[in-house]
Amino acid sequence: MSVQSVPALMLQGTGSDVGKSLLVAGLCRAYARRGLRVRPFKPQNMSNNAAVTDDGGEIGRAQALQARAAGVATSIHMNPVLLKPQSDIGAQVVVQGKVMTSAKARDYYRLKRDLLPKVVESFEVMARDADLVLIEGAGSPAEVNLRASDIANMGFAEAIGVPVILVGDIDRGG
Repeated sequence: MSVQSVPALMLQGTGSDVGKSLLVAGLCRAYARRGLRVRPFKPQNMSNNAAVTDDGGEIGRAQALQARAAGVATSIHMNPVLLKPQSDIGAQVVVQGKVMTSAKARDYYRLKRDLLPKVVESFEVMARDADLVLIEGAGSPAEVNLRASDIANMGFAEAIGVPVILVGDIDRGG
């Protein structure tokens, strides 16, 4: 499923909260200032901190910040799968800006393999008007319990054939 039509780079982390979001935002700003049409992208995000997009949906606030850094309008396609926790074991599933369902973790695990085509579709939309797409992974690709049908890290990177840079934070054991 190689959809690599524009240069893209994915930043994955040794864990959550190692600085991936801010690094992507900084790179968006740096490349935009050099005249490139850069777009941020995060296949799957888990956050209650959502932002309303210019096209009327919801994405994670980090992707809204990255869009601002890139100097572009926000889009539901910048974060096609947003999980908004509702309990310790469940979340609201927002797909391409609209609420799809609420699911417990085990139900979402089964559902996510069907979401990869939507994620790839959103990536293609972002790539259409871009010279560069900067992709942010979620959590850590080393979480082997999440590896099957992964759409947030290596599963997505392998699906579209994008190179990956690993981000670590020495203060967090990375």
